[in-house]
Amino acid sequence: MHDLLRLLGPARTTSTVALAAAASERSVGRWLSVGRLVQLHPGWVTVPELAEDWTVRAHAATGYAGGPLSHLSALAAHRVIDFRPTRLHVTVPTGRRVRGSRHLRVHRSQTPPGVVRADGLPVTSLARSPVDAWGVANRRNALRGTDAVVRGALLSATREKRLTAAAVGAALDARPELPGRAALVELLGLIGGGCQSELEVFGVLHVLDVPGLPRYRQQHRVGLPGGPVELDVAWPEVRLAVELDGAAFHGSREAREADIARDVALAARGWLVLRFSYRRLTRAPEGCRAQIAAVYRQRLGVAP
Repeated sequence: MHDLLRLLGPARTTSTVALAAAASERSVGRWLSVGRLVQLHPGWVTVPELAEDWTVRAHAATGYAGGPLSHLSALAAHRVIDFRPTRLHVTVPTGRRVRGSRHLRVHRSQTPPGVVRADGLPVTSLARSPVDAWGVANRRNALRGTDAVVRGALLSATREKRLTAAAVGAALDARPELPGRAALVELLGLIGGGCQSELEVFGVLHVLDVPGLPRYRQQHRVGLPGGPVELDVAWPEVRLAVELDGAAFHGSREAREADIARDVALAARGWLVLRFSYRRLTRAPEGCRAQIAAVYRQRLGVAP
């Protein structure tokens, strides 16, 4: 009696050719016929109880295609998005003849994908993956919301310093015809300038350029007793900071208490911190600008 899981190996999926070499073609045929094995892709099998396991299906997809996970699938393996897309994406050289299916999308590329390992799987690099995904997200038939997922992945990876805007820009240089390219170039410019969240992007584009005030600095570092902190936006000449409070980072009681402690420590260094919620920033941008201008002038000693 064969132990199928042992024969399948650590990936828990393998090709029927490799399995036949370890057992026999007759055994493989019998296991398939009685349902002890199921086919995930042509020539790639696993046991029925693992047929819906994302990692098993991903190993089977890369083995079958002979190319790495790419696009949203690679972002999932890199763990910069918080879900695993049902349909897997792989990238292969243009001459490779493999078929896609309802659960597998095959992309062909003349540019070598630069394979790395993530979560135990062969994947495209963290710099290239969002570029590929961005192109698909900006096609006419793209699933709604995919562009927001890719934007979030880029902001998350750069905020965590796993990726730089320059590295993504270098990957983008090889894709002059990428759908939505101009919007990605703009986003990379904003990230390179210091934006770490969608709220900061909105602030830079619609709120923070206050008439009559000098240009602000983003992610301005200030030394505190517990270690340096970075301010979302600052005018260091008057020690004025603006923090943009998105619910994802400031919604819990613990986060609010940490913000208060941080503001107290900054005040001891002579800083004044203005905090704007998502609701106020997006619904009353003129009021936010007016408050920034008034406080700036007060701290300069100039009457508003």
